[in-house]
Parts: sequence; structure tokens; C-alpha cells
Amino acid sequence: MRRAFAEALTEAAERDPRVIFLTGDLGYGVFDDFIARFGPRYINVGVAEAQLVNAAAGLAREGFRPVIYSIASFMTGRPFEQIRFSVGYGRLPVVIVGAGGGLCYSECGVSHHALDDYALMRLVPGMTVVAPGDPGEVRALLGQMLQLPGPSYIRIGKYGEPTYEAEAPVVLGRARMLKDGDRLAVLTTGETAPLALDALSELAGENICPILCQFHTLAPLDTQALETLHTRADTWIVVEEAYRHGALFSGVQDWLYAAGIRKRLLRLGPNEDFVLGNPRREDLRRSAGFDAPAIAKTCRAEWSAGKEPS
Repeated sequence: MRRAFAEALTEAAERDPRVIFLTGDLGYGVFDDFIARFGPRYINVGVAEAQLVNAAAGLAREGFRPVIYSIASFMTGRPFEQIRFSVGYGRLPVVIVGAGGGLCYSECGVSHHALDDYALMRLVPGMTVVAPGDPGEVRALLGQMLQLPGPSYIRIGKYGEPTYEAEAPVVLGRARMLKDGDRLAVLTTGETAPLALDALSELAGENICPILCQFHTLAPLDTQALETLHTRADTWIVVEEAYRHGALFSGVQDWLYAAGIRKRLLRLGPNEDFVLGNPRREDLRRSAGFDAPAIAKTCRAEWSAGKEPS
């Protein structure tokens, strides 16, 4: 994803001279092409996230389209006050990029874990919150975010993430149907989409065919997609690499409550607790029960049970 982001950023800067990139002393080697081609539009503010946000706000007020970049936990938690007031209050068109979101930097310890970034950014009025699942969605969504009149946040991974294909186009604010099916729906966001695709590939041999819908935009949430899923599946399984409060599960839950809809709604994702030590991301996903085998196991059980909404 990081390489796809760097390429998409460079292409955007080629098209629009207002695009300017600011980093918090990160991304060495990743943005060499951007620096070589657009040197004056590259600013490294150092390890100073609050200043990073304030500088971007000032540039946005002068007509630029700033893109600011740091590790997701540092980019959202440390300068949250500046994001709220300097960017959010003025509805300024700043693109905020959180690299290595979720448990991507699991082995670096709690300071680098970003399981609350979606929740923090969704708290800012007018903030568009984007959670791509593969490099293709990163490329498609960044350009659309740069056309928004207000602020936006995107969480990206590192390198080597799998890509996937789907007939549905990548449109900001619109969920993507990755796999058609019936009876059961799996709702993913961010990098949980490839996990669910692996699970559904395993289940296909057992004639278990859930719907798979990727919500790459968390705010605004695609409620039209939820209405469609309501008519086609009685059980929904939300898979997310974030705390349950403020991410996809809570958004779906709020919509169901407001719409007065009863639905069997399950969640697979991290527990709401600090992760101590330096475990691998794969081990954390397995122990918390939201890796591909866990998704397949849950789908298998729900498909067999055929439970009514409760």
C-alpha cells in the first residue's frame, strides 16, 4: 500500500500543482521520486506532529492541497487537538495519512498500535474517513480524496499486501461488493478484506457462499449498501482491525438502531485492551479471532445454524 500511495501521490502532484506533501520525519526512500520531481513541494517538519497539522492548515488556507503523513498512531492521537480546530473547524481540504494502521506495527509496542484512529477521525465533524483494503483501492481513493472540499483521513498499510479484483468500481463513499452470495453477509473494512477473501475461498468448496462487502469508506458510511444487504442476508459478520467503538461495527450498529431493524450482528476484531509485548500481527489476529480461519469458522457455524435475528 505504501508504494501505491507514493505513486498515486506523485501522479496527483503531476496533475495538480497545488498538491503539496508534508511528512513528520518519515518515509525515507519511499518518496524519492516525488522529491526528485517536486522538491519545493516536499516539506519535512521533523518529529512535530502538531506543527505538521498546523502547517498544512495554513497551506490549505493559501489554496494548496496539503497531504500530511506519519505513522497512524502519531498522526491521529498526538495532534488530535490541531486536527479538530486547525483543520476540522475550518473544514479545510487537508488529506491526513496514517501509515501502518491497526496492528501493522505490532512488534513495535503500544506506542505504534493504531486501533483508535478510525474512532478519533470519525469524531471530527465533516471528516471523510477512508480504509482501503489493497493497493488498488489506495490508488483509486487518494485522487478522489484530493477533490473533496473538506478534510479527510486515510489509513494505509506497509508493503506486500495482496491485491484483489472486483467488478464494482472504487468510488469514495460507496461500499464494494467483492463476492456475491446469499443468507449471510461479511462486512469488512481496511485490510480485513483480504482475510475475508481467503476465508470465502476456503468455504466455496463447502458450498457456503456468503456475500462479501468491503466498506473502504467509514465516514460517510454507505447506508444504501446496508439497506441492500438488509434485504439479502439475515446475519451480518463485521470484521475490523480496530476497537469496536468508532469503527465499522459501531457505525453499522447505530444505523440498524436508527432504522429500527433487527439483525443478527456479529463482530470479529481486536479486544478493547492494550497489547503488551512485541507479538506478531498474525499471532494477534489469530489470538483475537479475526484471521482467515476464524472468519471461515464463524461463517461455517452461522451458515449451519441458520439462526433468526435476535
